[in-house]
Amino acid sequence: MKTYQVGGSVRDKLLGLPSVDRDYVVVGATPVQMIDAGFMAVGKDFPVFLHPTTKEEYALARTERKSGRGYTGFTFHTSPDVTLEADLARRDLTINAMALDDSGALIDPYGGQRDLASKTLRHVSDAFAEDPLRVLRLARFAARFTEFQVAPETIALCKRLVDEGEIAELVAERVWQELSRGLMEAKPSRMFEVLRECGALAVLAQELNRLWGIPQPEKWHPEIDTGIHIMQVIDYAANKGWPLATRFAALTHDLGKGDSPAATWPAHHGHEAQSVVHIEAMSARWRVQRDVAELARVVAAEHGNLGKLSAMRPATAHDVLMRCDAIRRPDRFVQILDACEADKSSRRAVGLPESAGPAYVERDVAMSTLLAMQLVDAGAVAKAHADQPARIADAVREARIEAIRQMRTGL
Repeated sequence: MKTYQVGGSVRDKLLGLPSVDRDYVVVGATPVQMIDAGFMAVGKDFPVFLHPTTKEEYALARTERKSGRGYTGFTFHTSPDVTLEADLARRDLTINAMALDDSGALIDPYGGQRDLASKTLRHVSDAFAEDPLRVLRLARFAARFTEFQVAPETIALCKRLVDEGEIAELVAERVWQELSRGLMEAKPSRMFEVLRECGALAVLAQELNRLWGIPQPEKWHPEIDTGIHIMQVIDYAANKGWPLATRFAALTHDLGKGDSPAATWPAHHGHEAQSVVHIEAMSARWRVQRDVAELARVVAAEHGNLGKLSAMRPATAHDVLMRCDAIRRPDRFVQILDACEADKSSRRAVGLPESAGPAYVERDVAMSTLLAMQLVDAGAVAKAHADQPARIADAVREARIEAIRQMRTGL
């Protein structure tokens, strides 16, 4: 019975990165031996155990065989005679197929250390193509390890999975689980770059995939291409360290531009409302968390309006902020403005640094407008109209609009 540290924690140690979780493989043991040693069985599909003291996961060495379509179509085999090398062979990438023994010696049968040095994401074996979820994991790793390139032969395997229809078999929740994790990586655009290259994005999110090649007015979008714009927006949000809801809103705010007739390009009239339609469909398909989907819908609907508040009449500006629920949810309003900043400040010609984008001066206008509305004592207004209850809502609105007008005069 031998124990080895495996997987991502080994990779991160070699890269000099911190690792939160450590996983272990046990060779030469049976489930009964593990339980007798005090481990707690927790695995459903194959034997996984929690260490009695550290609560870290220990899995018995296993092999797997494809037995159906999709990422769940596998039969697992565990026994004391399964070797460490056989267990590592079933893993996705060479950089994740290394192990450390009890003395700290590295076991690297598939060239993971070599690929770390050359900054290459490469599959361990052709068994990679048996699990379509690995395409998403590969793309997510590309977003995390931003200097790594995907080996051409690995891209070829991913294309084969797409061509064989395996990507279409993925459960929607698992797709969102991987995509949402990828959005939280250092450079999310790399995830979509890989998915586009192998054809998976067209299967998983045609609403997004079709944006490449659709032009925008160069005056407002020096990058011109809508797909490139979206990638610059999500990377800007990532560089700011903003949360998932903001990044998803950044990803989806212009989905409606894919509906614009080519005859109207580069104009995209009414794309905001169409973006909301696509966000609702995508969120339902992937079971996106409610708060994440809600923020994306508001940003899609109002990002154009929030960019021109100063040119609006006070009444119109008031109504925009009310649709954003800014008074009741000021913290969320800040998130909305964050996504709008990502949209605006990331706009630059391809090849220029992010700092070349314009400043988002509209944030100050939006926050000043909100402050003016917040300073209105709605309770006092309601009390003054107690004899006319039907007038209260209109009176509060009028007071807030006047506050915006006075704020602008003061400026």
